[in-house]
Amino acid sequence: MEGMPKMNMQMSFHWGNEATILFTGWPNQTTGMYILALFFVFVLAFAKEALSVWPIIKQTTNPMVAGIAQASVYSVGVVMGYLVMLAVMSFNVGIFIAAVAGHTFGDFVVKASSLALAKPSQPEV
Repeated sequence: MEGMPKMNMQMSFHWGNEATILFTGWPNQTTGMYILALFFVFVLAFAKEALSVWPIIKQTTNPMVAGIAQASVYSVGVVMGYLVMLAVMSFNVGIFIAAVAGHTFGDFVVKASSLALAKPSQPEV
């Protein structure tokens, strides 16, 4: 089709800052923007893991309000997960590593904090 811009989509894993992640023209093939994109994907994956266990329901809350709040938090988590998935579909190895690292570190922080809260501190003998 004439007048349409040509899209070059990479269909195998590749290195480098020449990737389109989530939006056309981003990270703009500059090293600084690529590092920002890596950080953004890492934080997005980390936040998705942290949000997946966020306790929001209180005992005194109206069940309808609690259900709406829980469903809202869940939908934000789903959106974050799909954004990470779409970023990984750029087939850029750096983005893939940032996503896996963000999910892994987020899971570690969530599990370590829940274990620390569940286990009472014992005095050293």
